[in-house]
Amino acid sequence: MAQTKPSSESRPRGRPPVRSNDETKKIVLEAARHAFAVDGYAATSTEELARGAGISTKTLYRLFPGKAALFEAMCADRLERLLSDVNLQANNQADIETSLAAVLVACADLALDPEVVALQRMVLQQSATFPDLAANFYRDGIARTAAALAGWLRDQVRKKRLALDNADEAAGMMIGMMVSAPQRAAIYASVTLPSRTEIERRAQACAAILLDGCRGASR
Repeated sequence: MAQTKPSSESRPRGRPPVRSNDETKKIVLEAARHAFAVDGYAATSTEELARGAGISTKTLYRLFPGKAALFEAMCADRLERLLSDVNLQANNQADIETSLAAVLVACADLALDPEVVALQRMVLQQSATFPDLAANFYRDGIARTAAALAGWLRDQVRKKRLALDNADEAAGMMIGMMVSAPQRAAIYASVTLPSRTEIERRAQACAAILLDGCRGASR
């Protein structure tokens, strides 16, 4: 007489669990990030994006109204994850110049990340067709990075480690000094992004200019 298999070994019946919208969105955004990076925005179709995510185009359009909305969501998602990794809590036990240089390096790690620069290049290429993309990329990336730096500067002012009249203005200037030229060179002239050593050198120079200025010795 054959023995019945224990119930613990029997296969569960019914349909497999349905993925939540949030889980599906994550898969779609990751597939979109890869497709846009490899093929560019214009050459990527919604059919390819749906196929890469393993879903139907109907499901894709249910989650995102169109390719432009998906591209915007992908940029925002990637920048959000990168921004969450930016640590502006430099060691306040170090001297202010060392702390400021460390914070500037953290900001540059985001702004000069190869993937962020590649996304910015695509945004600029599509800005004439989709003008909101460039504005949203600036808002979600560059402006948020400058705002985080301004917040750190205000904290140092409260602790009397710095004396600044306008932290937002100072943050904008430093972000410009740290990343604008390397970004433009990479985007428009395909120049290699600066190495970690070069980023650290620029951060030290930027911190010294803010703290000491570049005024010559008085006679």
